[in-house]
Amino acid sequence: MLSTLTILQRGAPVLSAIAKPIPNVATAEIKQLIVDLKNTVALAKGVGIAAPQVGKSLRLFIMCSAPSERYPEAPLLAPSVIINPEILHTSNQQELGWEGCLSVKGKRALVLRHSSIDVSYLDETGIMHNQTLTGFLARIFQHELDHLDGITFIERLDNENDAIDEAQWQQQILNNTID
Repeated sequence: MLSTLTILQRGAPVLSAIAKPIPNVATAEIKQLIVDLKNTVALAKGVGIAAPQVGKSLRLFIMCSAPSERYPEAPLLAPSVIINPEILHTSNQQELGWEGCLSVKGKRALVLRHSSIDVSYLDETGIMHNQTLTGFLARIFQHELDHLDGITFIERLDNENDAIDEAQWQQQILNNTID
């Protein structure tokens, strides 16, 4: 049986704390956390999950984009382990895009994010990566990095009431595909 973790919901103290860097990616604890995060995000049908969302205040997240009911237009990306991430540069151009969150169940909102970002991070083997992310993948990275800094997408809104229910969002998506 796959081991999965409980996804904490907004209001849990760990979700508003700044996560600690991981000094050694090769520990048994970190390796197990990575396996558990991959299983948890797959079961939840998410495109990313950060360690604080499962109660671990560590600078680690998984990105795993794929088209789904939650994100029909998502590009395909094999699960990628992101440890101690940094954004090195952001584009001046920003764009609004719909976001949801496994820790903010049932809500969606349009969130302004940088269209392109240059990032660095360690993978699960400790190798440093530098790359440019654009579009939806840049959005996922920024969303998950926010979790490591104690921020959910709701805090990115001018007004929390700008968030809509998942059912309203699904109806909007359906209406847009019919038009």
